[in-house]
Amino acid sequence: MSRSEPVRPARFPPALGPQRTFALVAGVERYEISHRWNLRGPARDALRFARWLTGPGQVPPGNVRLLLSSLDDPDDLDWSDSPAMAALKAAHRPATEDNAKSALLDELPQCDGDLLWIFWAGHGYLGPRHELILPCADARPGQIRHLNLDSALRWWHTDMVKHRRFPLQAALVDSCRVDAPRDTRWNFGTTDYGGGNSVPGRRQFRLYASREGEAAQNDAERGAGRFTEALLGELGQRTVQEGVTGLAGAARSIHRTFQDLRERGEGWQLPQFIVDRDWEACSFLDFPDFSGSPGFSGLGETGASAPSAASRAPRLDQQAWDGLGELFEGRDLPRSAHDAYAWAFTAAGCAPPVHAGLPAESLLEVVQDLDERQGGRTGMPLAVPFVRFLADRAGAGDPAWAVRLREWVRATRERLALPALAPPPPPPRRSALHVRLEAPPGGGDGYLARMWLRGERTEHIWESEDAPVGLDAVREELVRRLVLIGGARADGARTDGARADGPPGGGGEAAAPPPGALDRIEFHVPYELLDADFDQWPVPRGPAGRRRALGVLYQVVVRCPQERTDTRAEWHAKWRWLYGRGGRHPDAVRVVEDTDVTDALGMDLGAGPAPACVLAHTAAAPDAGLLEAVLEGGVPVAVWRRGGGLPAPPLLDLLAPAGPDGRPDPGALDVLALPARVREVRRAAAGAAAGSPRSPQPDAGGDRLVLLWDDPDDMPGLRSLA
Repeated sequence: MSRSEPVRPARFPPALGPQRTFALVAGVERYEISHRWNLRGPARDALRFARWLTGPGQVPPGNVRLLLSSLDDPDDLDWSDSPAMAALKAAHRPATEDNAKSALLDELPQCDGDLLWIFWAGHGYLGPRHELILPCADARPGQIRHLNLDSALRWWHTDMVKHRRFPLQAALVDSCRVDAPRDTRWNFGTTDYGGGNSVPGRRQFRLYASREGEAAQNDAERGAGRFTEALLGELGQRTVQEGVTGLAGAARSIHRTFQDLRERGEGWQLPQFIVDRDWEACSFLDFPDFSGSPGFSGLGETGASAPSAASRAPRLDQQAWDGLGELFEGRDLPRSAHDAYAWAFTAAGCAPPVHAGLPAESLLEVVQDLDERQGGRTGMPLAVPFVRFLADRAGAGDPAWAVRLREWVRATRERLALPALAPPPPPPRRSALHVRLEAPPGGGDGYLARMWLRGERTEHIWESEDAPVGLDAVREELVRRLVLIGGARADGARTDGARADGPPGGGGEAAAPPPGALDRIEFHVPYELLDADFDQWPVPRGPAGRRRALGVLYQVVVRCPQERTDTRAEWHAKWRWLYGRGGRHPDAVRVVEDTDVTDALGMDLGAGPAPACVLAHTAAAPDAGLLEAVLEGGVPVAVWRRGGGLPAPPLLDLLAPAGPDGRPDPGALDVLALPARVREVRRAAAGAAAGSPRSPQPDAGGDRLVLLWDDPDDMPGLRSLA
């Protein structure tokens, strides 16, 4: 060999070239399951990759299996004017499950080649074992037909493919890698293609557009995936041999491209690829020219396959872990843990996981998850802003713990030479007015009543003292207080001598509202008043004596904490579980039908931390077994139609956003936002009743919703009023 000839790396087959290169190329834009799944771009991305293979790559079109399910007529796609693409146009097949399995597991293994390319663009999900599931065009709600790529790659690594064939295999996937929905309407099933004995020396290179739990970005207007755009830019006019030998370098460059987009504010997708091996089965992420490159923020992922040492952001040292062990010992997840977890990603300058919710049930496990993830461009370990957020929110309730948390943050920053950390955002400054009603101890008509105004502090603003009053009197007093509170907010002055430590008596005019808008009114009532029409109480609004329903102006909820004595543990556990998942989880909401209301329903609801919310689709009045079961099960949140009767439309249609199949998705319902959402529904119903163009579809029953909202962390005045 002369000195001028290029030296072929010994790890690549000597005969590697286009004739011995084969490929499966798939792009899925149209799905049978629902038009909401349709995605413009993947078919065009697949064609562009096929154009590189058969153009600069010089791969014969007969070596390529092209699967396309396009939103447009195939004749309208850009096939380019080349004999190779014309041959692919004639031979391409729909991207169905049968065609994908036939091409990948039957046809291509029979070919005699050195290199297999797999390119797939479309939707992607993670199965229960974190395998990558790629839905096919014939996916239906009852059966999400798909290709299990991880299982297929395991199959290709075994002697099911002849030993001397395909020593090199490269899988490039432009898809999301978010958890597959666990709703019963979505049946992904389980798919495992099996395999034989592993073949030594067979090497696989996987390059995914997103890491576990994160989405990939698609530009629908241009019909292009951001990842594919960057990948094809790297491949350019390279030959197949140049393309495959340069994949590790291309991955580094793609990462820097995405990081630049992020820093310019032109894209949110971060290049956190799963691939961490080069063709020699060594971690190319550990190479100095990559891990130290400008703007590097890590390409790994939580789990055994992730090279956590690759990140520029330092990990916590042993001293930091020892300190956290002392700080977190014996402590439950605080209410602010979820917000702290989400803010940690923002503070560190990297993208948060797609799915809301904490990854574990204890503070130490949450920090461990953060520490295993890669940091952002700021060089800040994710665990440090998490602890800082906890310190800020713990200040009022546990000042001693807050001081210790801040000291840990200070010492850790100094020891690890970390950059400055901006303070967390302050909590929302809102106010709520609490109205408590209690039956008099000796029985009789009327209720003992008290009102609190709660914001940064709690102020007693009125009570009926020892004399029971009727609901009409309570309504009149509430309306008077709302008018006075509004006036106090307008002029900023106090109009009475209300104290923060006790009731001012029945004659005070109004307490100045705490900073922030008064947006919620909570009725603490005995069991028999849960179904009362508090949200319909008329309130003066605007000129000419106009009145609006209370529930249209404010978030109006009912509470029944006095009935929680026997199920306090379940009540608190469900609330903590709900907050730990940010209010969204496939198991958070339980829809109860008439047939579900049995003597065993309460025990069933209380068997675990989920569900934390019940939506009642029952025709019977809610006190006929349903509310008893909700309270017995410790469920803190419930929605029903006042007076009974099936809601029309169903509550899920009113409250939950639609899923990809076009139907409401219980797992996407933000339970923590229900007070605001119910007010929106009530306003829409009021607009429909008045013929308002804001709500062209009449919302029957929307103004009869009742929301039970028992927050155990916000319980002023539990002592008896007697």
